[in-house]
Amino acid sequence: MARPIWTGTLSFGLLNIPVRLMAGERRVDLSFRMLDSRNNARVRYERVNEETGEEVPWKEIVKAFEYDKGSYVVIEEDDIAAASPDRRETIDIELFVDAGAIGAEYYDKPYVLEPAAKAEKGYVLLRDVLARTGKVGIGRVVIRTREYLAAVLPRGDALVMMVLRFAQELVDPEEYRLPEGKSTKWKISEREVEMAEQLIESMTGEWEPGQFKDDFRLRLQKVIEDRVRSKKVVQGEDEEDEAPPEGAATNVIDFAELLKRSLDKKGGKGSSKSSGRSTKKASKKATKKAAKKTAKKAARRPARKAG
Repeated sequence: MARPIWTGTLSFGLLNIPVRLMAGERRVDLSFRMLDSRNNARVRYERVNEETGEEVPWKEIVKAFEYDKGSYVVIEEDDIAAASPDRRETIDIELFVDAGAIGAEYYDKPYVLEPAAKAEKGYVLLRDVLARTGKVGIGRVVIRTREYLAAVLPRGDALVMMVLRFAQELVDPEEYRLPEGKSTKWKISEREVEMAEQLIESMTGEWEPGQFKDDFRLRLQKVIEDRVRSKKVVQGEDEEDEAPPEGAATNVIDFAELLKRSLDKKGGKGSSKSSGRSTKKASKKATKKAAKKTAKKAARRPARKAG
């Protein structure tokens, strides 16, 4: 059974709900070790004094802030403790806002709040009222030693706590060079708009997160499993010989043609037979060209010794 990160209270007004803060995500990343290719020994890092070259024991290491190039101010443990928040194991809701008022860019990391024993009534009360009113609770929470901004919101039978980014952590999009103005300013025709709408409509479906898999991790997992079983080196394709993906960017882009071809694939109303035929011809040409290139490459490659 999963262990709670902490057991404490969720409070708003005079109401205190005993809860357990549980992890809301599962890390499935593949972790790698660094080895020396000469003998496959693990690479070890050492804490070395920059001036003497000697290894520094942990007890001699202090924290410091570099306020100028090469200039530091040492921060003592007491300084960090004094700056640490007083609240512990508590989610203090300070206000409620409309769920749609929080931009997606503010959401960072999910946690699940589990009611403690005999705390179900208050838990269900807050969960159902939030769902009925479309509100989200905004407050602060301490996780380990750091204080975070958080949102408490209903998700089915659960109350979910989302860690939020502070405003100063986000980059304002206005700092980047973005195209301003409506589509007419950029000479986008009404036909292109209609075809884009048709394409979006043809690609619209229900949000089912389970249908999306981390294909890269699955492929890499298979490579690792095959390598473990066979203990043979897996040869990859040369990146320089790979054909560019269909629809790759060029200097001149015919949006209408790209939209038409996309609709053809989806069977949209805006598809035409002629464009379908031309796409097939182009595809056949590309296939023949790729086959010739592969054959030439195979002829140039020296035969590999067996065993």
